Amino acid sequence: MSVRGAQVNTRPQIGRSDAGVVLVSTWRTGTPERRQAAVEAVSKTWRSRPWPDPGLLSYSVYTGEDDDTLLHYSQWRGLEDYHAFVATFRDERNAEIDAAVPGIERVELRAYEMYRSTELAPGGADREPGCVVIVDVEFDGPDAARQRDWVDTVFEALATDPGLHPGGIAGHFHVSTDGTRVLNYAEWESAEAHIEALGGTGGVGAVTPQWQKVHGYPGVTGGGVKRYTPALSLSAGVREAS
Repeated sequence: MSVRGAQVNTRPQIGRSDAGVVLVSTWRTGTPERRQAAVEAVSKTWRSRPWPDPGLLSYSVYTGEDDDTLLHYSQWRGLEDYHAFVATFRDERNAEIDAAVPGIERVELRAYEMYRSTELAPGGADREPGCVVIVDVEFDGPDAARQRDWVDTVFEALATDPGLHPGGIAGHFHVSTDGTRVLNYAEWESAEAHIEALGGTGGVGAVTPQWQKVHGYPGVTGGGVKRYTPALSLSAGVREAS
């Protein structure tokens, strides 16, 4: 079987059961104009070629509100599929993108596994996100049990929060494969809704003992919150007989 070119989607299917690993990376482009040119170069490069491998399930790109950053979110059956892509397809595609937008800085690449997802408001699955908020949490060392306990603590806070903002759609919590980080891919109706939900308190939701436990969780050494706008989401096209 061969796979035709990429299919354009509105967003990836987060939490799909066949995604064994998620890779998240960021690029710095320098200016809003170069950032948009990079999105267009990614779209042209990927859509003009056959889908590289059935082990790649989706590839999505998001523009940061800093007018510089691009976030890349890709779902794979496993890390071995990603390594096969790197060995066979990645350099050619990156070369074409770099020829269109020279000087892109590729900052980092991390591997994650999905752990838990939740709707942040009723009917979340039926709403399109206008904003994706990436919440990055870093711990002082690898500990897979601690990663999951932190996420479970957030779920307890969400379940007991008396006034979650209606602009929230869903939260998708990923744990890094090296045991040191948690990444929440949170879908929101808009950036404005997320800013309103923060309310100047530094967190989403009411000031409750459960949220205080989250914010004071031991061993958290860093992280951050960044907002992005969905720009491009691709998946494998129709398969056909060779």
